[in-house]
Amino acid sequence: MEQLFNLYKQWAGTEPAHVSKIPGAGSNRAYYRIKGKDGRSVIGVIGTSRDENHAFLYLANHFNAKRLPVPKVLAVSEDQLRYLQSDLGEVSLFDAIAGGRNAGGRYNVHEKELLKRTIRELPNIQIRGARGLDFSQCYPQPEFDVNSVLFDLNYFKYCFLKATDLDFHELKLEANFHLFAKELTAEKADAFLYRDFQARNVMLDAEGNPYFIDFQGGRKGPYYYDLASFLWQASAKYPHKLRRELVYEYYESLKNFMEVPSERHFVDRLSQFVLFRTLQVLGAYGFRGYFEQKKHFIESIPPAIQNLRELLKLDCFPYPYMMDMLKRLTEMPRFACIEQPAMNRSDGYKTTDKNIYKAHPQDGPATFSKFDGKGPLVVRVYSFSYRKGIPQDDSGNGGGYVFDCRSTHNPGRYEPYKQLTGLDEPVIRFLEDDGEILTFLDSVYRLADAHVNRYIQRGFTSLMFCFGCTGGQHRSVYSAQHLAEHIHEKFGIEVHVEHREQHISQTFPANSGM
Repeated sequence: MEQLFNLYKQWAGTEPAHVSKIPGAGSNRAYYRIKGKDGRSVIGVIGTSRDENHAFLYLANHFNAKRLPVPKVLAVSEDQLRYLQSDLGEVSLFDAIAGGRNAGGRYNVHEKELLKRTIRELPNIQIRGARGLDFSQCYPQPEFDVNSVLFDLNYFKYCFLKATDLDFHELKLEANFHLFAKELTAEKADAFLYRDFQARNVMLDAEGNPYFIDFQGGRKGPYYYDLASFLWQASAKYPHKLRRELVYEYYESLKNFMEVPSERHFVDRLSQFVLFRTLQVLGAYGFRGYFEQKKHFIESIPPAIQNLRELLKLDCFPYPYMMDMLKRLTEMPRFACIEQPAMNRSDGYKTTDKNIYKAHPQDGPATFSKFDGKGPLVVRVYSFSYRKGIPQDDSGNGGGYVFDCRSTHNPGRYEPYKQLTGLDEPVIRFLEDDGEILTFLDSVYRLADAHVNRYIQRGFTSLMFCFGCTGGQHRSVYSAQHLAEHIHEKFGIEVHVEHREQHISQTFPANSGM
């Protein structure tokens, strides 16, 4: 620290007035916000690897010379273990789109625009930034190649796959890994591969313009990698429609810098890198979660498995053994649902010692009744006002849930929202910014997911969920709509939602093949 302060004093000519440490992520580097007496602030960095720091310094100076949106290097110590860079503020893209992420992927117009601005800027640093760049300065290697691909695939195998106890033929899988690595590196790649392109590494200025940080692990490589890394980040929960829009924005922006491949070829290649990136992050989650027991990484595994499950539906990858193995992986009981209610999280998604019988979907139900096996399941979701009574169950089963939303903050108390409903954007933003409704729905989702999953297994035909509030206008409408969309997206079954007091109804049809 003292040497960093000395570097600041040499650069600024005065003592710092205030120093605060910036919370770190996965890096070993320490970051500090240093403010001078004139109020100007800079970022001080202390690294543990001279080579890694050197790569950042070289890349930052190269990108600044091309007027790319990256921080400026202001001062560097002689040993290159400490340096000062311009302060790009405290708002990251990750923070700015937290509302949509916390709402399960319901991004508003402003958040979508920030994402589009960022994705349109990515080809600028990848293509224009690569021109004249000396890739031998990159760390830890200058280029994305077969060896680096195989390293990451084996990272997935040893740190994640083996920890699941899934049976697989190692030699057959290794042969498919080599084919996959050959395919990923088959095309000439002259772009700058950012390597760690994610929302946390994008800072926003006051106008919402993106600036890129933490690119020290970059190297020469295919531009598809960063697009896959950004859009298929499991915790971001980008819906399919938004992903398609952002891929289109990227493809159109790429045309400004190079001659682009055909749309079909572009999509096929991107799919390859999405698969690779998904396996790569599962390897990291396995190591950080299963072995280092870090909760954040353990909790990131289910959405990553869901990404893999959706990807396998494409059925377009020419690696038959690897595809079969990955399909069996996603069908393992521990990964059967996004939320595992009986999961022992500290045991790395293992079943508890008390659960001596490991359940499997093919085992069928533990108990039977005359109602089993009829199917398919249809879910009905209602919003209502308690003043007018609980909705009647017309199925005749008399089963389901009634949830009382009146414990959460009521937007109906405030004049701007009195004529609106829980389907309107201002009410949605009010409820999500307040946060109480999200916590309430988290518990509902866990209960509903387990119940729906069990009803599907047993072949039951009807299940009902009701949400009541004072007027059946705001909180109950929001909750019913979100649960209906959640169940349909997760299970693909037919869902009817009716907002009784608003005289609004909607049907989500079952996905084909259900």
